[in-house]
Parts: sequence; structure tokens; C-alpha cells
Amino acid sequence: MPLNKAALAAVKTITRLRSDNIEKTYQAQRIAEDASAKLTLASPRCRIDDMKATAPDGYEIPLRVFTPLDIEFSFKTGLHVDEDFRGTILFFHGGGWANGDVDFYTDACMRTALKLERRVVSVDYRRSPEHPFPAAAEDCYEVARQLFAGELLADVDPEHIVLFGDSAGGNLAAVVSLLARDRGEFLPRTQMLLYPLTYNDHSEMTIFDSVRENGEDYILTRREIEGYINLYLRDLADYTNPRFAPLLEPDLSDQPRTLVMSAEYCPLRDEGETYAARLEADGNEVACYRVLDGVHGYFLYPSIMGLVRDTYRIMKHFLDGDELKQGGKPAWLTLIGTD
Repeated sequence: MPLNKAALAAVKTITRLRSDNIEKTYQAQRIAEDASAKLTLASPRCRIDDMKATAPDGYEIPLRVFTPLDIEFSFKTGLHVDEDFRGTILFFHGGGWANGDVDFYTDACMRTALKLERRVVSVDYRRSPEHPFPAAAEDCYEVARQLFAGELLADVDPEHIVLFGDSAGGNLAAVVSLLARDRGEFLPRTQMLLYPLTYNDHSEMTIFDSVRENGEDYILTRREIEGYINLYLRDLADYTNPRFAPLLEPDLSDQPRTLVMSAEYCPLRDEGETYAARLEADGNEVACYRVLDGVHGYFLYPSIMGLVRDTYRIMKHFLDGDELKQGGKPAWLTLIGTD
């Protein structure tokens, strides 16, 4: 389903007006994101708390907790406010490991908490290039370990913790799940990966067609991806490390029940879908959806847009154990259109 001509022209124009030299522009992007975050309006139906988790090296990792609330009022009994959630989502934000933070993602996390009826813990992991690989992955892993151990929130149920991330955050969620399996300190049951980066080659010679098809005109370019990776990694050896590119992991068994969502016009589309196929082939329970008309980063769009509504609808069905079906069979790669 192609984008209509006007929308396609607008997307291409915006993309071409932007500089995709990330190594030179990531700091300016941080400033723009900070300014945008200040415009976020808090919802009275979601309580926001800030806390920290201490990393092994003593660094205090900032966290922001979004708790959905049930608010009732009557003239007889007055105002009653109760926490109202069915589990906890540990969220790793996107931004190429160098951009994005808990402030910029506050609106998305509030919306996620309310729409999915789950408490959201957002991790402000250390960013590159100041803190290169594997700092972000290790920060996310340590927060997950503490959350599963009950060290961060006393009322957390480990059986109902969901790892969730978009883009670079989807990469980090996948890596945390692999680290958890290999280190044996906790066992995630569920993960959701939204247009994740899972591979190490985004040149014109890559094995994935979506990089060539969508790597020039659809907001995120392949040169931006390469720039973010260059900021993140320390040396050439890191490029082949599965803790950077989880698709390079030869054994993907014993991974959580997984939802992968890709976007039709995203350069990372094919590697995300391939990761889902690899997970399924290695014996894991997987659902994979491609959102038609979607470009990379659409999750941050207003919730009134069909793309965003469809995404939450899919995630809610997945988390509630009632995956959407196509043709009477459970979906693996299902194309989801907008309305």
C-alpha cells in the first residue's frame, strides 16, 4: 500500500532538507529534543515518579516511572485515586543510542501506560558517543536485573514484566534478553521490539533490500544509521559482536515470547522481520506485524493517527494473550493497514 502522493512528497522533502551527518548533528538534535520535551503536558490519569538504579560502577541510572490511575469521584464519597495496572513494562527508548531520553519520550510513555494499562519504567541509559558500546546495553541490563529481583519496585511481579523498545531501544531489549539467558540472573517472559536494529551492515551492499529501498527518502536514512553506529561502537571488533547486532547470534533459543513490529517504509524493516523469523526457527513463540504506510519513528506521532492506534491495538492483544489472527491462524508476518 503506497503512501499517497502528497504524503510521499512531504516525507521526501523533509528527509532531503535534513542533514544526515549524524556525527556532526547529534548534539543539535539533542537540543531540539530537549525543547520539544518541555511542551509535554502531563495527564492527570498517570502518576509520574523519578527514581534511580545504581550501576555496578556506581553511576546512578535515572528512571522515570509512569503509573496509570483509576480516578473516581462522587459527592457522597469524594475523590478516590487508585493505581490501576496489570503488569510492568521496562522501556528502552530509541534515538540511535546517542539521542532520545526519558524527557523526550515522556508523552509516549504516558500514552503507553494508559493504553496498555501497565506501569511503565523508562530507562535513561548512558548515551554514546560519551559512553560507547556496551554502556547502554549494560545499563539496561542492570535496571532489568534489579527490577526482576524486586530491588526497584517492591510490588513488581517478575512474571508480568515486559521488555519493550523502539529502534535502538528495540535493539537494547533484544540484547538484554540474550544477556539474561546467558548470565542466568533473571528470565524475561515477554518482549516487544518496534522497528529494531538487529544487524551490522547498512551499506548499499547489505543483504537487506529495505535499506536500499527505504534508506534515502523516508526520514531515517542509511547514512544516519551508519553515523549512529559509528558513534556507538568503539572499534571494528564491535561490529561483529552479537551484543551489538543480535541477528549475528548463532543461537537464539530460550528467548522471551516476542512481538516484532516493522514499518513498511523503514530501512530496518527487513532485519527486524528476519530477526523474528530467526527467533521462531529457534523455537520461540513469535508474532510479527508490518505496519503499512509506516516510516521509522512513527510511534512518536499523535495517538489519533491510524498507525499509532493500530500499533497499540496489536500490542494490547499480544500482551493480553490474544494475538490478532489472519485467515483463522495465528499471525506471524501480518500486514496491518491504516484506517
